[in-house]
Amino acid sequence: MKSLLRGLIIIVVLAIALLVIVDKLNSSSGYKSGNTLTVYNWGDYIDADLIKKFEKETGIKVVYETFDSNEAMMTKIQQGGTNYDIAIPSEYMIDKMKEENLLLPIDYSKIPNVKNIDRRFMDLSFDPENKYSIPYFWGTVGIVYNSNMLNGKKITSWEDLWDKDLKNQILLVDGAREIMGMSLNSLHYSLNDKNHQHLREAKEKLDTLTPNVKAIVGDEIRMLIENGEASVGVLWSGMASEIMWENEEVEYVVPKEGSNLWFDNMVIPKTAKNINGAHKFINFMLDAKNAAQNTEYVGYSTPNKAAMKYLPKETIEDKRFYLDEAMTAKLEVYENLGQKSLAEYNDLFLEFKMHRK
Repeated sequence: MKSLLRGLIIIVVLAIALLVIVDKLNSSSGYKSGNTLTVYNWGDYIDADLIKKFEKETGIKVVYETFDSNEAMMTKIQQGGTNYDIAIPSEYMIDKMKEENLLLPIDYSKIPNVKNIDRRFMDLSFDPENKYSIPYFWGTVGIVYNSNMLNGKKITSWEDLWDKDLKNQILLVDGAREIMGMSLNSLHYSLNDKNHQHLREAKEKLDTLTPNVKAIVGDEIRMLIENGEASVGVLWSGMASEIMWENEEVEYVVPKEGSNLWFDNMVIPKTAKNINGAHKFINFMLDAKNAAQNTEYVGYSTPNKAAMKYLPKETIEDKRFYLDEAMTAKLEVYENLGQKSLAEYNDLFLEFKMHRK
C-alpha cells in the first residue's frame, strides 16, 4: 500500500514539474500562462505567417482549429466543449447565431482598423450596424470551365450547363444552398425562395442535369479541374482563382442570370474566454498590409479598401472577382431560411444526389 501511495505521489510531482516546464517555455517565447486565443476557421483560410506575426506582436498563443461547413461550426459552438474566441461563419449563419444568442457584440473602441473596410460591405441585412460581425472575405458562386476541352465553347449562363455536349463533364460542389440555388437562378427564382412548388421545380430541373454531372465533391474539385479531369465546375470564386493560377486554360464566370454574393465575417462567440485578445486579433487582421498579405495567400476578394494599394493591379482590376456595380446588382446574399425551409433545401438536394445513383 505504501509503495502504491509513493508511486502516486511521484506521478503527481512529475505532472506538476511538467506543467511548470511548459509554462516556462511559453514564457520564454513571450506567452503567459492562459494567454491563448482559440480561432475557429475554414480550412486553409488564413496565411499561417500572419498567425506567427500576431503571436510575436502580442505575446498571445493562437490555437487554430478548422471546420468544413457552417453547420458543423455552429453545432460545435452550441455544444460549448471548446471556448472559441474567434469564429468565421458565413452571413446566413451569423443571422442564425444571433437568433440563438451565441455571439458577443463587437467593441469598436478596440478596433480602430475598421475604418479600412469598404462601406459597401458594412451594415448588410444579416447584421445591421455590424453589431456582431466584421467582414473577412467575400466572393461569388460561379462556373469554371476549360474552353480548350470544350473546343473553344464559352459558358455565360447557368442554362449552358444543361447542354448535351457536356455529358459527364461537370463537377458540382457538395452544397445544398449552392446547387439548389444554381437551379433556382436558372429558373429566375430567388436564391432564398421558400415556395415549395418552386423548390420542387428546381430539384426536378437538377434531375435533368444528371447525365452531365461527373461527380458531386468537396475540396478535391480544385485538383480535379486543375488536372483536366473535368471541363466544368460549379464552385466559389476564391477556389476558382486558385485553379486559374495553376491552369491558365481555365476561365471563371458569374452567370448572367445572377448568383450568390457571400460574406464570411469574424465574430466573437458568447463562450469566448479571451475577449480582449479576440478584439486584438480582429484589429490585426484589418490592418491594410496584413489584409493584403492574407488576400494574396487565400485568393478570395477582400472587403478591405485600404489593402487595395498593396495588391497587384491585375488582381484588383479583375472584374471576375471584383465585380462592377451592374453585375453586383444581380447577386443575392443568402438569408437565414429558418429551420423548416433549410431542411427542405437539404432534403431536396439529397434526393437529387440519390437520383444520380
